[in-house]
Amino acid sequence: MTAAAVEVKHRGLLALVMMAATIMHVLDATIANVALPHMQGTLSATHDQISWVLTSYIVASAIVTPLTGFLAGRFGRRPVFFWSVVGFTIASMLCGAAMTLDQIVIFRALQGAFGAALAPLSQSTLLDVYPPSNHASVMGFWGVGVMVGPIMGPTLGGWLTEEFTWRWVFYINVPVGILTGLGLLLLMPKEEPRRRPFDFTGFALLGLAIACIQLVLDRGELLDWFASTEIIIETVVAGVCFTMFVIHLKTTDHPFFDLRLFEDPNFSVSLLFTATCGMGLIASSALMPPFLAYLGGYPALTIGLVMAPRGIGMMFAMLMVGRLARRYDPRILMGSGLIITAGSMWVMTGFTTDIDTWAVIWTGVGQGFGLGFVFVPISVLMFATMSPALRTEAAAINALMRNLGGSLSIAILVALVSQNIQLNRSELAGHISPLNPNLTLPAPGVSIPLAIWDAELTRQATLIAYLNDFRAMTWFMLATLPLLFLLRRPPPAQAPGKPA
Repeated sequence: MTAAAVEVKHRGLLALVMMAATIMHVLDATIANVALPHMQGTLSATHDQISWVLTSYIVASAIVTPLTGFLAGRFGRRPVFFWSVVGFTIASMLCGAAMTLDQIVIFRALQGAFGAALAPLSQSTLLDVYPPSNHASVMGFWGVGVMVGPIMGPTLGGWLTEEFTWRWVFYINVPVGILTGLGLLLLMPKEEPRRRPFDFTGFALLGLAIACIQLVLDRGELLDWFASTEIIIETVVAGVCFTMFVIHLKTTDHPFFDLRLFEDPNFSVSLLFTATCGMGLIASSALMPPFLAYLGGYPALTIGLVMAPRGIGMMFAMLMVGRLARRYDPRILMGSGLIITAGSMWVMTGFTTDIDTWAVIWTGVGQGFGLGFVFVPISVLMFATMSPALRTEAAAINALMRNLGGSLSIAILVALVSQNIQLNRSELAGHISPLNPNLTLPAPGVSIPLAIWDAELTRQATLIAYLNDFRAMTWFMLATLPLLFLLRRPPPAQAPGKPA
């Protein structure tokens, strides 16, 4: 019996449990961001030190994610899923109770390691227990947790920190984890594990490469990129290890990844779209808070409120596209989503320092709506022509690409902002002259302090730098449109249809 033929009595309840597990993991990648200043004071840490609270979680999760396929095959998805939830819940309690910086960094790494399997296991499980005709609808439902979680994280984290304490950012996982664990024991079907040799060399090479890549992306801006010896060493190690991993993958008898995955063109092309979704969602979510805080003067709570509708737009699109996918080619829906997302980002290139709140809200809704139209069809197309036995491993690689895509885009865009601020400021300063007819200078005898000139120059240079980033994101979204022609539509027997 294949995994696709698994019978479950209460599929709807199981889907809720899967979604809860997914939300726990993806939410914790961003929920602690706004609590960092409070943690910094409590734990007496510097800015550089407290950043490891985020870095340790991301790096540990990235290292363990590719291991999900092997663990699920070796021990079965049900026990791996259950103990991942248990470990994640206990690690969350330990994070909330941490008294020193070293403790919380270690516990956050454990939290990321245990949580790494939650998203890929939940996705592959839902694809197995639901028939192909329902895959679009169930992926839309599941995708709400994956894509909306990172958006809602800062809002929820800010509220918990302000109303209670930063420790509740982690304690909130405990009741959810307990209910999820019980739900898995009661609802998740059992399956026979498969004997498969473990490629320790492949895992070690890939894990070290991923760890170094994440460290470069997360700490590069802080350490001034390649002016830092640490960043240079990590880049070299990542390149060497990844090259050795690829060679090892091609030459070993039992590779870490099943090479049949990459024989499916839909899977390979879909990974690029997954990285694009990560860029559109995570990078834009990372750029907007500092943009609104510095240029618009928005307080933290208001920033969370005006960005929350982005998640609503995405949620509505994901639930809507599940029904549309039974009538229209998924590639058409994806193309529409990319154009909508690019259009919303292009509108953002016209923002000024006098930012209108409603403009921020509706462009955010447009981005969320567009990304929702991309995420669901690509989740269906990725697995449409794939053997059910490979789904868990494929889902793990997909989750890894989504996270790496987001991290890479954040690193690039933040670096561009920092670099362009200096360049724009120098260029603008050259235009401040009485000979410039477009510059209105104060009346004779009236002087403006140099500090005001300096602050306004920096403000305008920062605005231009952010607008350039929004423009770059727009063109990147449009540049992915030709990849749609490389995707194959699912066979009629597997095409998304009306739920039974």
